[in-house]
Amino acid sequence: MSDTVTTVRPAAEAARTTREGEQGAAARPERRRDAFFDNAKYLAIVLVAVGHAWEPLRPGSRAVTALYMFVYAFHMPAFIIVSGYFSRTFDGSPGRLKRLVTGVAVPYVVFETAYTLFTRWTSEDPDRPVSLLDPLYLTWFLAALFVWRLTTPLWRLVRWPLPLALAIAVLATTAPSIGHDLDLQRTLQFLPYFVFGLLLRPEHFRLVRRRAVRILAVPVALCALGTAYWAVPRMDYAWFFHADSARELGVPLWYGPLMTLAAFGCSLVLVACFLAWVPGRRTWFTALGAGTLYGYLLHGFVAQAAKHWGWYEPAWVRGSAGVVAATLVAALVMTALCTPSVRRTFRCVTEPGMAWAFGPPPRAARRAAP
Repeated sequence: MSDTVTTVRPAAEAARTTREGEQGAAARPERRRDAFFDNAKYLAIVLVAVGHAWEPLRPGSRAVTALYMFVYAFHMPAFIIVSGYFSRTFDGSPGRLKRLVTGVAVPYVVFETAYTLFTRWTSEDPDRPVSLLDPLYLTWFLAALFVWRLTTPLWRLVRWPLPLALAIAVLATTAPSIGHDLDLQRTLQFLPYFVFGLLLRPEHFRLVRRRAVRILAVPVALCALGTAYWAVPRMDYAWFFHADSARELGVPLWYGPLMTLAAFGCSLVLVACFLAWVPGRRTWFTALGAGTLYGYLLHGFVAQAAKHWGWYEPAWVRGSAGVVAATLVAALVMTALCTPSVRRTFRCVTEPGMAWAFGPPPRAARRAAP
């Protein structure tokens, strides 16, 4: 969510001589954000907020639970696949490692601490200690992204990265002893989506954006939604959280590998449907795609405050009108949190420069040496 989405136009070999007779220099590559990926990131992050808004409305409502299961089957996989796609150039160089620390590790420390203190204040867990080894609420994504991106050079080196990542995810579901330090269970189970993103190329995204795919995506998504409604009393939607082993979900060990592979296939199909509907042109929300990390990290405070202050307690909220209202409020709040003004306000903790914490680049250091 914090990846910079750019496309580079080929540089001109040389600029023509100006009328004044001055010789033009070679044109520099022009960088601009790709509207398609910014649109996809914004729409996906809105679905994240909507999913959190639906969570308290699930008990007693099969329809809301079906919608919840449907959205959770693809919104985080979509984010992780796109994150993998834009991590392809990560090579462990000093500059990229610095970006990893300032853009992922530091926000994790800041927001893990902030969410812990906020949880104490809301009295949900007044004695919870500040522990960087136990990600709270939605900070697990930052911990996982740090691990995934750090291992990117390895996945680009091995011969069969996706089968290997799937094997790791499958084994994780059979090993409850992995525990939840740094939410490692979820990190390993979501790993195949990140590796899948690493393997994608621009032409793959063009394939799902064809008109025929957009049309086909409609009946496929409707069938998936109907299947989710059928599965509500028959299946635990927690499989789409990828946070627990088979034993922790109370099922036989062999369920883990089966459900991991089934969920992976289902999620890829729904991610393709989602991306097929994403507009490729610039829209009113395209610019908000650059602020999805801010929306992701900040909206959790609103979601938790809504429960603490009893926003879901009125009886009408449990009805259809309440579901619609919760959906709209969640979308509006997320939209506001992705705006440039919010980004400017919180950039100091979400994308800090931290020049004071790093030495000069190796080449500059050698040049400065006597």
